[in-house]
Amino acid sequence: MKNYFKIRKEYFLFFLVISLTSCLTNVEEDTIELEPNACADITFAISVKPIIDANCIQCHGSGGTFPELTTYTLIQAKAGSIKSEVVSREMPIEGSLTQDEIDAIVCWVDGGAFNN
Repeated sequence: MKNYFKIRKEYFLFFLVISLTSCLTNVEEDTIELEPNACADITFAISVKPIIDANCIQCHGSGGTFPELTTYTLIQAKAGSIKSEVVSREMPIEGSLTQDEIDAIVCWVDGGAFNN
């Protein structure tokens, strides 16, 4: 009879441990609300071109330093370089861009550098 209770006690402990550890996976986790896509509203005409016009055209305008950044086609052709120059803060040489301006350029380039 003692063996019966010993085996029963072991089963009881086994099921108790399984039950308690299975509760660990049922713990409700805090949900993280994702921010809306910050890049969704970034367009070339409204967001990027004004940044280029205000900060780059003085040096990279017609007849200025290469590359010329006066039209969409010229800007789009150098989009990757523009992104790396502003992210590293090497450009513009005269002055600096805000983090929002840098983020807008990065979003535009990463999104395909479309003429939108």
